[in-house]
Amino acid sequence: MSVFIISQLLVGVALIFDILSFQFKNRKYILHSIAAACFFVAVHFLLLEQWTATVLMGISGVRYAVSGYTTDRRWMYFFCIVAVLGTWWTFAGLISVLSFGATFVLTIAAFSKTDKRLRELTFIGAGLWIFHNIVVWSPSAIALESFFFMSNVVGYYRYYIRPARQVEQELVFEQE
Repeated sequence: MSVFIISQLLVGVALIFDILSFQFKNRKYILHSIAAACFFVAVHFLLLEQWTATVLMGISGVRYAVSGYTTDRRWMYFFCIVAVLGTWWTFAGLISVLSFGATFVLTIAAFSKTDKRLRELTFIGAGLWIFHNIVVWSPSAIALESFFFMSNVVGYYRYYIRPARQVEQELVFEQE
């Protein structure tokens, strides 16, 4: 079995954690599920010799694990600095800029005090990872981030759009 195929299979394992992540309401469960996925994706990028993505995905796994316990902004700043250093150390042009941009936005998201803000910023970060994965051509990583994005859409709808619509409908019903 080729290294490329193994890398793609690792993303399949990460996919399970990512899809589950935004179906939780509890912020801690969301973040710890994403942390587990990050470690599988980091190994995937390692096998593809995408060094910046490997380092940033490893940092992200630790960041998500830590942010499941705290929203202290000092940790957010710490992980932003570590991401800058990791990107600088492994810099390889546009690919590094894309993975850094995604990581930076998702770092802010991870330390958001509410799951709603976490979800909103995740739309941007996941979009950047999708673009990154297209550039490095990892079909399973493109699918992973796309499913992650769509899982976030479904979770956002379930917890924020649908309940708001139900309240609006109840208000209209009461006025009639």
